[in-house]
Amino acid sequence: MDIRAIIMGLLFALMWSSAFTSARIIVADASPLFALSLRYLVSGLLGVGVALLLGQSWRLTPAQWRATIVFGILQNAVYLGLNFVAMQTIEASLAAIIASTMPLLVGIALWVFFGERLRPLGIIGLVAGVIGVSIIMGARLGNGVDTTGLALCVIGVIALTAATLLVRGATSGGNFLMIVGLQMLVGCVALSLATLAFETPRLNPTWPLFFAFTYTCLIPGLAATIIWFWLVNRIGATRAATFHFLNPFFGVAVAAVLLSETIGPRDILGVAIIAAGILAVQISRQKKA
Repeated sequence: MDIRAIIMGLLFALMWSSAFTSARIIVADASPLFALSLRYLVSGLLGVGVALLLGQSWRLTPAQWRATIVFGILQNAVYLGLNFVAMQTIEASLAAIIASTMPLLVGIALWVFFGERLRPLGIIGLVAGVIGVSIIMGARLGNGVDTTGLALCVIGVIALTAATLLVRGATSGGNFLMIVGLQMLVGCVALSLATLAFETPRLNPTWPLFFAFTYTCLIPGLAATIIWFWLVNRIGATRAATFHFLNPFFGVAVAAVLLSETIGPRDILGVAIIAAGILAVQISRQKKA
């Protein structure tokens, strides 16, 4: 792995992890589903526009359309929609930690439901991840975390895991940026319907909301996605996925710096164990590949 790929991988992990902090700022001044639907409208139109400028087409294969719809609904609408709602009552660091367990859940699902054989290192990584989550949840529950918000985050990461498994390999064939843009527009439609059904739109125009919303649209929403596909094309999906082990660290660190969220010793220990577990699982799969 060359130095350029390492730098881009670090940038991707930082961008992805920072989205939870910006989301926490957004929901303080706007209703979550309404704000997220607007975010996907902006990011989706930008993504499709850039894709068209690059000569990409929205004439996708049936597999690509399936991936676009499944990911648009499960990842963009269900996963992030539930996270935005949850972050009205729980801290961004906790939401980031829960979301960061996705690679572990994918590994468990591939092992249990798809019969993928894991090396001993991979099994150790899965066990470590479960232990790390247990340590953090024990600490947070003891401090009176909102269980409804926690449950929404858990359901959200399960939806993201399902989306990842359902569309494995379905986005091959080019038009990556177009697919990403269309996924966001699918999420926008789904979240707009959810807003009409479950929410009274609320918007309190403030500078923090403006900067957080703009940042979320451009950096985690678009730039991180472009970097991710660049990494996959340059070093492969399995090696690129190793950068996910940094997400718990970055998610907690960004929330602590920008939101002054308190991080206890058990949180730090749990994050370190989860990160080690994610890295072990990804290295195990990399050796297999």
